[in-house]
Amino acid sequence: MRSQLLLILLFICLHASAQQQVQYSMNKTELEARRKQLMETIKETEEQLEATKKNKKATMGQLRALQAKLAQRQRLIGNINDEIDQINNNIKQSSNEVVVLKQNLNVLKIRYAQSLRYSYQNRGSFDMLAFLFSAKDFNDAMRRIKYLKKYRDYREDQVKRIRVTQGEIEHKIGVLNTQKTQKDELLNTQEQQKQVLQKETGETDKIVEELQGQEKQLLEEIDKNKKIAARVNKAINDVIRREIEEEKKRAAAEELKRKQEEERRKALANNPPPYNNTTTTTTTTANKPNGNIKTTVTEAPAVTKPTVKTPVYDLNLTPEANALSNNFEANKGKLPWPVEKGYITEYFGKHPHPVEKKVMIENDGVDIRTGENAAVRAVFDGTVTGIVFVPGKGWVVIINHGKYFSVYGGLANVSVKKGEPVHTKQTIGAADKNDDGDTIINFEIWRDVNKIDPAPWIAH
Repeated sequence: MRSQLLLILLFICLHASAQQQVQYSMNKTELEARRKQLMETIKETEEQLEATKKNKKATMGQLRALQAKLAQRQRLIGNINDEIDQINNNIKQSSNEVVVLKQNLNVLKIRYAQSLRYSYQNRGSFDMLAFLFSAKDFNDAMRRIKYLKKYRDYREDQVKRIRVTQGEIEHKIGVLNTQKTQKDELLNTQEQQKQVLQKETGETDKIVEELQGQEKQLLEEIDKNKKIAARVNKAINDVIRREIEEEKKRAAAEELKRKQEEERRKALANNPPPYNNTTTTTTTTANKPNGNIKTTVTEAPAVTKPTVKTPVYDLNLTPEANALSNNFEANKGKLPWPVEKGYITEYFGKHPHPVEKKVMIENDGVDIRTGENAAVRAVFDGTVTGIVFVPGKGWVVIINHGKYFSVYGGLANVSVKKGEPVHTKQTIGAADKNDDGDTIINFEIWRDVNKIDPAPWIAH
């Protein structure tokens, strides 16, 4: 009974282990892919940072690049920690399975030894010929043959189970050793990344210290950027409000057309036109002078047509714009980046200036640093609803996605026209350089006239 319970427990453990192994493989693959992506992003950041270092004077571009790299490095270390935790859990699980397998192997060996001892102690009684010829009749002899066969099969099955269990133990131990090796490699990588992080933190502090000596220039730059941001915000707001009003007019016109069509159908149903297939009854009176003819006309009964229910849409949007909005919302977190390669140097919302901590700065979107003359792409299907030029910011393109608008600022040139439909990843222009010589674009998402954080919308 004890051995049977151990076998059942072993089966349950192995089944659970198989399921956990599948889940572990999936998570492991995701974590490894994320670690690889972070390493590539850090490499790109370092390449762009080297370009900024040609300028011996410390700039905000260098500081933001270093801060972005620090954030990426910290995420990389966090990702490595997750991988190590996952391996630790798997090592613990595998170790428990090895213990269960070894216990089961001991039980199998004990039972096999018991069967051997029993056979040896009763070897005289188990002489095959003596055992068979001592049968009372033919049927008894056949039963004894079956018994001997079952006993022999039982012992062979015990040997097979012992060998299979030994093989499983060896396999699990091999997996454990591999996992321990992976863990050691990750721990070494983690330590290296921590050392690099410490070095980069020192470089960042040095840049901050240099920039603090340029306080007057920084404050002037902050004030200048706020004025530019206000002009950009007003220009975008004006374009979006005009588009919303035009969309309302289009939606109202479609709603009026729908109501008129519905009223026309109702009118036709209540007052149908006369049918041509009328029934004429002619009565001729022979005894009346001139043979007067009496004619009776009977109209066919009116046919009532069923009323077709037309879906009611949001009056602020046409059906096409409503569908586009729903598709845009459904792709939150999966939208492509507005550039093929790049990293975020400044996030959405209000936050302290990286040098002048007492000064609050506000970003209506995210700033993305990319390569020189990089192509800027639409993140989703839509229609170009506005193109404006703002001194100090460059060209700004606004694309309508129904209730949503995507905004691309800091372009050197534009390759689309107002009113032109665009598709996902279609090039709409090229990125421009700022005053520090850094290629940075500003990407925003608006819902009607409200600005929302675009970072959760693009793929990570």
